[in-house]
Amino acid sequence: MKSVNRWYSPRLERDISVVRWGHFGRPVLVFPTAGGDAEEIERMRLLDVLDDLVAGGRVKVYSCDSVAGRAMVNEEGTPRYRTWLMNQFHQFVYHEMVPAIRADCDNDSIGVVSAGASIGAFNALAVLCRFPDVFTDAICMSGTYDMTRFIAAYDEDLFFSSPLHFLPGLDGSALDQLRQRNVILASGEGAWENIGESWRVAEALGSKGVPNRVDGWGPEYEHNWPTWRAMLPHYLNQLA
Repeated sequence: MKSVNRWYSPRLERDISVVRWGHFGRPVLVFPTAGGDAEEIERMRLLDVLDDLVAGGRVKVYSCDSVAGRAMVNEEGTPRYRTWLMNQFHQFVYHEMVPAIRADCDNDSIGVVSAGASIGAFNALAVLCRFPDVFTDAICMSGTYDMTRFIAAYDEDLFFSSPLHFLPGLDGSALDQLRQRNVILASGEGAWENIGESWRVAEALGSKGVPNRVDGWGPEYEHNWPTWRAMLPHYLNQLA
């Protein structure tokens, strides 16, 4: 069963679409790639390979528009505006998207799995590291994790949005909770892939005692949807 909703987000100062597929199961928030919308994963046939998990009631899949990623790709506004929007997008996920998921699941404490590919992997990692009180696992596929490559501004919004930047200084109860979570960093090693990005994140996580692993899928897996259609059901079968 598919459900499409759209509402005005005061944090993003715009309307945003949110889509859900499935009836029952563990909630999985799949972030689109950089400029994708909430239905990108359906158009790119990611839902096709998750059909057994969804139909079997093992997972409910959610997605939302990639507002900050689209602004980055289109160079919308100033660099500082784009870092602000990135931070606000994560705040939208925590304060609006997760409560909506929990209400839909009729469980106000259920943990959510985050997932995504490319820039979506960055968002999946970021929300887990920022909000380990609501996210339990992150499946990060073919990730691009250093946003300074795309945004020529380093400010507080970028710092708090980017795990590579805020993890070294993370301490206290937030770190204690994050150490109870798990991050999967999967990457092909074919065209347009850079598994070194995953190893860099693994080093940052490992230095803080956060469980993680890097899975290399080999040179036959390129930075494209066929790779992610192979990866996501593989990992969700382990988690759900």
